[in-house]
Amino acid sequence: MARNICIIGAPMDFGQHHRGVDMGPAAMRYTGLVPRLRDLGHQVIDNGDISVPTRDSGEIKSKKKYLKEITTICKQLHKAGKQVIDNGDFPLFLGGDHSIAVGTVAAAMDKDPAGLIWMDAHGDFNIPETSPSGNIHGMPVAALIGEGHESLVKVGKPGSKIDPENIVMIGQRDLDSAEKKRLKKSGITVFTMREIDEQGISSVVNKAIMKFAHLKRIHLSVDMDALDPVEAPGVGTPVPGGLSYREAHLLMETIADSGKLSSMDLVEINPILDIANKTAELAVELILSALGKRIL
Repeated sequence: MARNICIIGAPMDFGQHHRGVDMGPAAMRYTGLVPRLRDLGHQVIDNGDISVPTRDSGEIKSKKKYLKEITTICKQLHKAGKQVIDNGDFPLFLGGDHSIAVGTVAAAMDKDPAGLIWMDAHGDFNIPETSPSGNIHGMPVAALIGEGHESLVKVGKPGSKIDPENIVMIGQRDLDSAEKKRLKKSGITVFTMREIDEQGISSVVNKAIMKFAHLKRIHLSVDMDALDPVEAPGVGTPVPGGLSYREAHLLMETIADSGKLSSMDLVEINPILDIANKTAELAVELILSALGKRIL
């Protein structure tokens, strides 16, 4: 199905300690994202990047770790994404670290309920009181259900943007101890790598889509560290034992087959740590699979 796709870049790395993921949008564009989407029959407009301030290269002194900057950026993303959705088009957000999802998902959930698939090695469900690092890229899902930093909870419509019952996480394998307890009580469905190993990715993703049988739309949030570092070495926080190349593609293809994918973000590519642009190339291939590319 041909779509009108609007690309919105968010070249920021305020949400985590390591530098470099701000170059992710440029790496995906360099890899030919726009012409390759057009080759699938889509109409594509690249809206460029939102305005992101320069990050001070010095030590982070504030316990809130760039909260003001991240909040401002997420507000921009919400506004830009909402405009695209209101026009009936498909917003494709390119990150940047995963804290951008506070804005991208807020835009996707602005009008009516939708499902959220969170593909990530991590849960990103910490709040300031439970986070060992204080890094905000480990907190966006909590903010989206109305918990954590007040300024992030207020991005878009104030308060919770999504019912935890409408969130499915896939690929988790590195969770903080307090975060585990929070997730177990949350109502969020979590398919860790153990469930994927035991059940197979096809069963897992089909169960995820069935969770959203009552919903018309799905937002897909892809952190490239969901994949095994062998497949995706250039990520901000790599964790061994992740999704394989084909598991990730099957996940994308099955979501595409559902016909419900209405918005997407892809984050955490760090070209500084990459090998011959391997991770950016895979990211583009996954986007293409999510948007209709097939083997046959």
